[in-house]
Amino acid sequence: MKIKYNLLHEEKNTKARLGTIETNYGVVDTPMFMPVGTRATVKMLTPEELYDVHSGVILANTYHLWLRPGEDLVEKAGGLHKFMNYHGPILTDSGGFQVFSLANPKDITEEGVHFKSHIDGSKLFLTPEKSIQIQNKLDSDIAMSFDECPPASATYEYMKNSIERTLRWAARGKKVHANPRQSLFGIVQGGAYEDLRKFSATETVKLDFDGYSIGGVANDNESKEDMYKAIDYSIPYLPKDKPRYLMGVGEPSDIVEGVIRGIDMFDCVLPTRIARHGNAFTKHGKINIKNAKYKEDFTPIEKDCDCYACRNYTKAYIRHLVNVDESLGGRLLSIHNIRFLIRLTEELREAIKEDRLLEYREEFYKNYHE
Repeated sequence: MKIKYNLLHEEKNTKARLGTIETNYGVVDTPMFMPVGTRATVKMLTPEELYDVHSGVILANTYHLWLRPGEDLVEKAGGLHKFMNYHGPILTDSGGFQVFSLANPKDITEEGVHFKSHIDGSKLFLTPEKSIQIQNKLDSDIAMSFDECPPASATYEYMKNSIERTLRWAARGKKVHANPRQSLFGIVQGGAYEDLRKFSATETVKLDFDGYSIGGVANDNESKEDMYKAIDYSIPYLPKDKPRYLMGVGEPSDIVEGVIRGIDMFDCVLPTRIARHGNAFTKHGKINIKNAKYKEDFTPIEKDCDCYACRNYTKAYIRHLVNVDESLGGRLLSIHNIRFLIRLTEELREAIKEDRLLEYREEFYKNYHE
């Protein structure tokens, strides 16, 4: 079946929503944070470890899986779920973000995008149809439309032309989408331009997707102010009975602000990326476990955290692992960081349920320092 979004409660003081998404692999609660498994694995973690942190939907990357091992091999394995042995819902992005980071503006055509492989420099060409066909074979629960990801610094005229092309691409991709088990999301672009966000949102909704994403907020070092504007300018034009996904955002404060503005789904590589450099999220902000002050700190990363790392190991031990380049250190920090963001969304859901989200935000900022 395709996904089904159920709106359970709207917070009375904000635009936040409490909901569920029914999928082929169970029901997941929203708002939610989705760990990123770019190459069909959340870096260094097993599916069992993901279940332990209460992960629901995870992501995989269309571009990377297209190049290695190839969508035909994944299809032969029985689809992504069987290939990677993950028994929860999976979302695949369109590959657009990677393509546009590798392409030059002159290589973006109406038909698709010419670019060079990051692996061997070979010439590649990706179209909206090809992106959807790859995702059909990967057999994810949610596929994403192929869109251009213009930087925030793009001019108004460029952004307008880009949106119009993205809408044409979205219609082309939807036309060839042929996996009856897979839902397809449309993507709203427009930078921090209010009229372009409105235009993109209203026209994308007319194409009638299964859910809607707000893109262009994690492409080019966009300011937080521009990110929040992009959400505020888009949300009023998105249907209440479909999920809303803010792409590529995973800073704790941005999740709080996104939920307040009506976002249901978030994803980001941040929790595993910073873990590999020895950093951990805590309710007081990020800490660097390599700091000397943790050398004899025999307490968990966070005393009230229920993750495997905090239940079993101390800062001193994890610091030792990181400092001697033992991969277990990065694994334990990844487990903790993903669980931290998922716990954050669990707390936000409780606050929404009790109509006290603004009080929760105030308490959050009293403690959390970026």
